[in-house]
Amino acid sequence: MFGLNKKKPNPLASNSTDAEIEKAYREGLASVVDLIAPAALQVSTSFLQIGDTFAKTIFATTYPKFLQSGWFSPIINLDRPMDIAMFIHPIESTVIMKSLRRSVTQVESQIHLEQEAGKVRDPILESALENIEELRDKLQQGTERFFHFGLYITLYGRTKDEIDQASQFIESLLESRMVYVKEAVFRAEQGFCSTLPLANDELSVSNNMNSSPLATTFPFVSSDLSSNTGVLYGVNLHNNNLVLFDRFQMENANMVIFAKSGAGKSYAVKLEILRSLMLGTEVIVIDPENEYQYLCEAVGGSFINVSLNSDYHLNPFDLPAIPEDEDPRDVLRNNIASLIGLLHIMLGSITPEEDSILDRSITETYSLKDITPESNLRAFSRDQFPTMSDLYEVLRSMEGAEDLATRLEKYTTGIFSGFLNNRSNVNLSSQMVVFNLRDMEEELRPIAMYVVLHFIWNEIRSELKKRLIIVDEAWVMMQYEDAGSFMFGIAKRCRKYFAGLTTITQDIGDFLASKYGKPIVTNSSIQLLLKQSPAAIDTIGDTFFLTDQERFMLLESNVGEGIFFAGTKHVGIQVVASRSEDQLVTSNPAELLERKERGEE
Repeated sequence: MFGLNKKKPNPLASNSTDAEIEKAYREGLASVVDLIAPAALQVSTSFLQIGDTFAKTIFATTYPKFLQSGWFSPIINLDRPMDIAMFIHPIESTVIMKSLRRSVTQVESQIHLEQEAGKVRDPILESALENIEELRDKLQQGTERFFHFGLYITLYGRTKDEIDQASQFIESLLESRMVYVKEAVFRAEQGFCSTLPLANDELSVSNNMNSSPLATTFPFVSSDLSSNTGVLYGVNLHNNNLVLFDRFQMENANMVIFAKSGAGKSYAVKLEILRSLMLGTEVIVIDPENEYQYLCEAVGGSFINVSLNSDYHLNPFDLPAIPEDEDPRDVLRNNIASLIGLLHIMLGSITPEEDSILDRSITETYSLKDITPESNLRAFSRDQFPTMSDLYEVLRSMEGAEDLATRLEKYTTGIFSGFLNNRSNVNLSSQMVVFNLRDMEEELRPIAMYVVLHFIWNEIRSELKKRLIIVDEAWVMMQYEDAGSFMFGIAKRCRKYFAGLTTITQDIGDFLASKYGKPIVTNSSIQLLLKQSPAAIDTIGDTFFLTDQERFMLLESNVGEGIFFAGTKHVGIQVVASRSEDQLVTSNPAELLERKERGEE
């Protein structure tokens, strides 16, 4: 009793040592553990409740005889909160050799006993003996090692039902691969601690496994997009392999590229163009910002400046050279439909009555030049096709078309005359052709892109060649339903003519907001996603079903880095170029200014 009433010493008293004072001070400080520790921890038979979060641990108990590489990747890639721990404890080969020797003796004895008893041979025993002998040989040669392997998974959720459902789902996934698991019943705390990043195996549930099957448990098996043909797109960020691919070997050769401004999308496209040219592919580019001129001139291509004052003209009334396997009447009807779509963009809002008038007026405009479904459409040349002025005169003479004629007047005799009101004088004989729209007025840019794309499409249908069609800033066309529909039609049909359409955009919202935006994406076998803005990442993530890690990667990636999709596979990619290629394709303003000062352009 006397000891209980003993007065506790005051560490701050004058006779206290410095060590006692320091100890008292330290006890009053909050440590990192105090800051991160949960408010409460409840331990139940098969789960833990840590604050508002529930946790359950399961562990693998049985594995099949054969394991395929990457069998654990589906679990790793699940979009569920979980911690996974793998404990690999090496075992001395001499210890295992002694155990295997005893196993061989036991199996051989069992086989001899059954033979003496006159029983039919047991293939299970014979297979076991063969496997043990094979493993002994590999251990003796040093080509295999033996290990104790423990695999633990801790699942997290906001309710007990949520972690139970997650546990059942993962169990079904693993059991489909003949891997069986159990819950850590009455050892929930040990299971939770075993999956913390502390390297403590408190469960101690392991299986014997040699090197070969153990190697298959490595979860980070990256996709590989390297083939013997095609062009180099970049370097695989996961394994440093080359992303070498031939888009023309896919079900279609279409490609979409989404990236924010300055992320390197034009750089990547110009690299693909340069490398495709070396393989004999023809390339046609619609260039709204004059980014492809230097490359075009360097490779000896044709650079066509499309503007109101340009000497180059494109006549939307032109018919393509009609192949023998196509019906000329279908070609004429398709061209009339394309012209109606163009006039919708030019004239603005069109009523159903005005739409019918346009259909009749275009047909009559062709008829004035003796171009009808019954005539020999293959015999006509560029000089014989009508122009926009001919359509204007027809509309002026038609009853009820006066308003349409008035609205069309600015394209025939007004401020925009000359752009669409001349016969075509453009030749696509070069291996690379660039249509530059930078100097075109903003109001006319969607119309110009439509007309150029229509002209390109007619050329593609005229002669079968391996071609790439590049449409930069494709969102401009997607703002108009008729233009979007026309581009979607090309995306669906260009495979028939050995062509691939590449659509590039930085305004992802406008592109995907169009009802033809997502169909163009789904009709493109290849997609390249580079650095994205936070405002667009949710749209991109939902469209391409990206994981949280992939979304973060696109937000934090450097210039020229992103995700490359080809069919069902996708890899992280870094676009790389040699020094000589970089000088041809760079869009960096500082480098371009330096080149200009050196007199290189």
